[in-house]
Amino acid sequence: MKKKISLLGLALILVLGFTGCSKSDTTEYDQTELELYADTIIQSFSAMEDENFDYFTEMSDLELDIYMLNTGIPVSGENFLSMIDAWKAGEDECGAFVGLEDYKMETTGDSATLTANADFEDRDGTIEFVFDEKGDMESMTVAARYSTGEILQKAALNTIICMGTVFVVLIFISFIISLLKWIPVLEKKLRKNPLEEAAADENATALETAAVTDETDDTELAAVIAAAVAAAEGTSADSFVVRSIKRRRSNKWN
Repeated sequence: MKKKISLLGLALILVLGFTGCSKSDTTEYDQTELELYADTIIQSFSAMEDENFDYFTEMSDLELDIYMLNTGIPVSGENFLSMIDAWKAGEDECGAFVGLEDYKMETTGDSATLTANADFEDRDGTIEFVFDEKGDMESMTVAARYSTGEILQKAALNTIICMGTVFVVLIFISFIISLLKWIPVLEKKLRKNPLEEAAADENATALETAAVTDETDDTELAAVIAAAVAAAEGTSADSFVVRSIKRRRSNKWN
């Protein structure tokens, strides 16, 4: 009994020991340092011209990684190019950059997010930076801020466009369906009925047979007439040739 109690007490001590020695999974971030990196990116991008952006995009991956390593900004070349695209898209939508308000940081177990309201020439926006658990910059997002009226207007416009597209497609489908009734008519015109083709073949065969029969009858009749003429003249049938036979309308023999 005492042995069992001792083992149970030892197990509880080990559990409490592991619990006390467990380390928090939450990474601690230096907000001041992260804000310095973000401000450096924003100031650099706001001062750059299109030629400067093109210079970075034309660099090789290795050259860009080395360049970013020399600047001391913890960002890879690939992520830096993605941030350039986000910045250019934000300026196209909001206008040129004017100023930035204070940052707000939110952290999770494996990332930290810096968010700040920004002033642009055309409309206000929001700039957001995401850092990984090592403090390296992963991405930047520049989003325009729209009023409730503008959001509703865009939603209504999108609804109208979508519904209009649907109705246009339905009208087109209805038009295609209405043309299906002419397919049998065209098919009949382009292709003859097999029964009609068989009847036409039979008629052609009958005409050929009749022509051959008429030609045979004329040959026999010409031979008979030639023999009769030869008997009447007392000569041989080989001395003349009957070339044609014509039936007269009036028969004087009657």
